[in-house]
Amino acid sequence: MAGVAWLAVVLAGAVAVTVTMFSLRSSPARHTTVVASMPYWNFEHGTATVLAHRDAVTEVSPWMYGLAADGQIDTQYPAGQAAAVARDIERLRAAGLRVVPSIANITAGKWAYQPVHQMLHSPALMARQVAAIVALVQRHDYAGVDIDYENLHAGDRQVFSRFVRDLAAGLHAHGKLLSVAVFAKTSNAGTDPRNLAQDYAAIGQAADQVRLMGYDYHWATSAPGPIAPVGWIRDVLRYARTQIPASKIILGIPLYGYDWSGGHGTAISWLQALRLSRQYHVPPRYNVTSQAPWFSYTDRAGHQHTVWFENESSSRAKFDLAQGAGIAGVYLWMYGYEDSGTWSALSQVLPTSGPHALSTAKAVP
Repeated sequence: MAGVAWLAVVLAGAVAVTVTMFSLRSSPARHTTVVASMPYWNFEHGTATVLAHRDAVTEVSPWMYGLAADGQIDTQYPAGQAAAVARDIERLRAAGLRVVPSIANITAGKWAYQPVHQMLHSPALMARQVAAIVALVQRHDYAGVDIDYENLHAGDRQVFSRFVRDLAAGLHAHGKLLSVAVFAKTSNAGTDPRNLAQDYAAIGQAADQVRLMGYDYHWATSAPGPIAPVGWIRDVLRYARTQIPASKIILGIPLYGYDWSGGHGTAISWLQALRLSRQYHVPPRYNVTSQAPWFSYTDRAGHQHTVWFENESSSRAKFDLAQGAGIAGVYLWMYGYEDSGTWSALSQVLPTSGPHALSTAKAVP
């Protein structure tokens, strides 16, 4: 019965995109950038999945670097994982995929504002970090780097833009590219100061890729709801295109969900959502307005839960928006085990010209 219920969820989402897909089948294939963004805890499985679908992916971004308390570049994964990470990176590189790792302001496993704040407001520290990042990229022969500095303050806006410009110049001097992850917003100010800290226009002028984090519309401490409703994504893309060249916009698409209970949500993968649905005999429903599946259940302790997550149909709807907006491509936030049907949906809606087309590409200053 659970299998039948999940089929119904997929079909419900498919109905909403049938008309668009009909027009895409007759459209000529165009090159699309598709980035697999893999956090270090899912790197081994993520690597195997990407290699199994390597014709659908052009670039990989291991989310694995952080910052030490003094602002120095550090690794997020434990030391014992270093050899395995290096092997997987070489496997991805051998498959012709560009490797563009992410550096986040994660210190000792937690988001940290102070190391970035100190760097941004000190010309000497900024120059030192720019040089360190350029050296890291050259040392490991990465194609470039992705900067994921989050939760900045409104007062950091100008200095963060300066950091992006300086880093772009340093990387471009060596033929490397710069990607910058930004919070999704529908206006300059967005909804809070961390949105104002990111100047879309300035970042879009300097960086080669601007990755819109098109997820967490509802998040761990919010009320339950869809992680990336299509109406919001449509508005985000509309605003972004007024500030950033469409050829640089990469839409972030989540492949995860949240299980909310007692006012808090726990991040879960598609597979975990599937198991919960089956364990508690609760068939998921599909919200056509937001294009997302969800269900509720009561656990054995009597606690009420609400789960919203992503599957093939919800991802297909967002692929469709990216295609219609004419942007450069998408990146997939591969939290854990995703719906395997997502890959066929990706290839149908956003076909690439294969990873080898980009294997020797270099950034242009």
